[in-house]
Amino acid sequence: MQLVLHAGAHVTDEDRLLKALIANQGMLSERGTQAPFPKAYRRLLRDILHAARQSGITADTRDVILDALGFETPPDRLILSNPGFFGTPKMAASGGEFYSSATPRLEVFRQIFEHDEIELYFSICNPATFLPAILPQTKFDSMTAYLGGSDPREMRWSEMIGRLRAARPDIPITVWCNEDTPMIWGEILREMAGIDAAVPLEGEHSLLREIMSSTGMARFDAYLKEHPDMTEMQKRRVIAAFLDKFAEEDAIEEEVDMPGWDEALVDDLSEIYDEDIYTIGRIPGITLITP
Repeated sequence: MQLVLHAGAHVTDEDRLLKALIANQGMLSERGTQAPFPKAYRRLLRDILHAARQSGITADTRDVILDALGFETPPDRLILSNPGFFGTPKMAASGGEFYSSATPRLEVFRQIFEHDEIELYFSICNPATFLPAILPQTKFDSMTAYLGGSDPREMRWSEMIGRLRAARPDIPITVWCNEDTPMIWGEILREMAGIDAAVPLEGEHSLLREIMSSTGMARFDAYLKEHPDMTEMQKRRVIAAFLDKFAEEDAIEEEVDMPGWDEALVDDLSEIYDEDIYTIGRIPGITLITP
């Protein structure tokens, strides 16, 4: 069985990926892929991950999970999604490190699904927007307390990705930037689902509808109908062109309002993030999806 783990990050797609896959479940099932509803496994897997720290896992843990999902026979490809797989919001950056529990938790999945092919999918986000967005989901009352006094300029997603890659080189990792998601949404969905680029997907451009004017979206839909044979790269260029002309500024601009943070710090974090993306792309065995 191929097991796809979509592990976040928090405050990125807000379950949109999973909802889009579930909306295409009929078509995916015909191809041997299953994307179960999260209620069927999130609490169960949370309890298993917690228990594993104390007592490890039992030999029948995999069977317990598949039974809970209602599978008498494992599917060819199983997609499980939860931004909490690598920890709670508190654990996402506590102490100045992104997801410090990611490696041991991935190891638990490797033990449970010992003989399965695991693929990890993960969306990163500019720390300048990620950290202020996730802080309210924690018990901390300040960014200084959340980061344990660490300088956010020292934090790197590449460190977390490199940590995972070094610990489990047998597990392919696919990464993308949350800021790019509207332009690469279709490719992300298809990669996770394991289907060909030519297979139509319901909701393939749903994110565009959230950031593009209704006039622009109507023209975009019409353009797609007139040019049904475009490649993925051609679609991206068309999307970029339409966003350049019809994007809703309020929907794509994120204002950072973090007490104690000035414009210089935000600019520094954004510049460091751009450099970090380049570093991630050079990590062996990492697939970085870009526009």
